[in-house]
Amino acid sequence: MTTTSGARDRVLIFDTTLRDGEQCPGATMTLDEKLAVAELLDTMGVDIIEAGFPIASNGDFEAVAEIARRSKRAVIAGLARAIPADIARAGEAVRHAQRGRIHTFVSTSPIHLAHQMRKSEDEVVEIILKTVAQARDLVDDVEWSAMDATRTGIDYLCRCVEAAIRAGATTINLPDTVGYATPSEYRAMFAAVRERVPNADKAVFSVHCHNDLGLAVANTLAGLEGGARQVECTVNGIGERAGNAALEEVVMAIRTRGDVMPFETGIESTLLTRASKLVSHATNFPVQFNKAIVGRNAFAHESGIHQDGMLKNAETYEIMTPASVGLAKTSLVMGKHSGRAAFRSKLGELGLHLTDNQFQDVFERFKALADRKKHVYDEDIEALVDENLATAHDRIRLVSLSVIAGTHGPQRATLKIMVDERTVTEEADGNGPVDAVFNAIHALVPHEAVLELYQVHAVTEGTDAQAEVSVRLKDGERSVTARGADPDTLVASAKAYLSALNKLSAAARRLHAQAI
Repeated sequence: MTTTSGARDRVLIFDTTLRDGEQCPGATMTLDEKLAVAELLDTMGVDIIEAGFPIASNGDFEAVAEIARRSKRAVIAGLARAIPADIARAGEAVRHAQRGRIHTFVSTSPIHLAHQMRKSEDEVVEIILKTVAQARDLVDDVEWSAMDATRTGIDYLCRCVEAAIRAGATTINLPDTVGYATPSEYRAMFAAVRERVPNADKAVFSVHCHNDLGLAVANTLAGLEGGARQVECTVNGIGERAGNAALEEVVMAIRTRGDVMPFETGIESTLLTRASKLVSHATNFPVQFNKAIVGRNAFAHESGIHQDGMLKNAETYEIMTPASVGLAKTSLVMGKHSGRAAFRSKLGELGLHLTDNQFQDVFERFKALADRKKHVYDEDIEALVDENLATAHDRIRLVSLSVIAGTHGPQRATLKIMVDERTVTEEADGNGPVDAVFNAIHALVPHEAVLELYQVHAVTEGTDAQAEVSVRLKDGERSVTARGADPDTLVASAKAYLSALNKLSAAARRLHAQAI
């Protein structure tokens, strides 16, 4: 497809980081984290924010409702199954938004109808007509999705789409729910449905692709070629199983290859790196180094041939600039003598906006870090802010830690923590210093959770760089991931482990409250 001198088609960006992205095992976010992510998505120009699944829990309902109240520009969507109670709950959650949307879905593929729905094709069409009409009575903006569309026969898919639009759907989503399609198949499906459904011109068509075969972004772009004009995606591509199409990859592919894709989005691309970092810290899912657009190595050039070309002309090996995605060269910006005004100004430059209480806490952490670390970089400040958001409501907090370690041992940790305003101390041995720290935590906070992941990397360069530790704990069917950052790797490890325990505790309290 080539462009002409005419206007470029506008593609709507529908971000589902807070809904589909949060379904990634261990990626649960707190309310404050969701609000921070939603605010940044709204600021960067996301058209529709799917804020959650209101019927799933009181916490999800409250998050969607609060995001709806705070949204300035974006449409706020709540997900609902094709069940009257779900739709009513979603309508209640988005009613405070300047523009609210109910996104309802039902399975359409033969395998889903036979084994999940246990309904006939005719019965499902009736469900579509009734539930879409119910949603349309509550809001003017209704999206309907055909779950497992890519494994649905084209005749029946067209019948369902026609019924949904007739009942009032304004957006039609044809998702590749299990990541099964290839680009040519996905493009052809959209072209066929749009051609064969008589009222297709009354709705916007949407793509939603999963990455099970690594084709999510390719399929997304193919869907646009087939006539879709809404893209459903997540920051960093997080989501169920292998994840979703990555927002940053779709946006920059459209922007960089305008010669073959005559589209445009309303996304401010210079905020992509910040969004990636915020979501990574909120979900405690690290971004792989070679991740397109926002990975640490995305603009790194190791090969001598590449370096030579870059020195002569950056365009020899860079198809986009680091600045275009908000990546600035790491620079020394702050020190222990920096005052509040300078620190607040730096936060503004980084796109970080805090309440007065948050600012005070982060500033105190910054001064403590500056006393310990020779150079304080932008990434260090971002890590402080993200840690503040993640731990704002923790009931278990680290007070102090000392560790004895060495070649011949013993490895022993003395740990002091605060639990619900009560300070407790414990000493424990271990098979190495990290094991000793975790044993001390276990003694103070008894639990049955299993450590599934322990990972360390440096926030910046140098031997005094902050260590960032990721920990994943699994307790029964519940899995949570958390991070901690500190110049001392063992302190960062303790912070990460305690943060994970706080998340498990918060989840248990939510379940208990719902049971009551």
